[in-house]
Amino acid sequence: MMDWTPIVFVTFKALVLCTGMFFAIKWHYDQGKKDKDKAKQNRAVLRASGKVVAIFMLSLLALGIVTFVVVRMAGLEMTFP
Repeated sequence: MMDWTPIVFVTFKALVLCTGMFFAIKWHYDQGKKDKDKAKQNRAVLRASGKVVAIFMLSLLALGIVTFVVVRMAGLEMTFP
């Protein structure tokens, strides 16, 4: 009974992912054909991605600081071997 389960689920997952990739590529291709003001959109995408990267880095820094403070408060040893 359990021998066929991974085969069915992996096959289903592969079909779903391939279908999703096909429609994603098709949608992006269609969007690229109808856009006229490409430079303005590229600048907006770069600006938005820069903001996302900056927010991610700040969140990562905040997480590191919070972790450091919690570890110090708990009295855990932070030396590397």
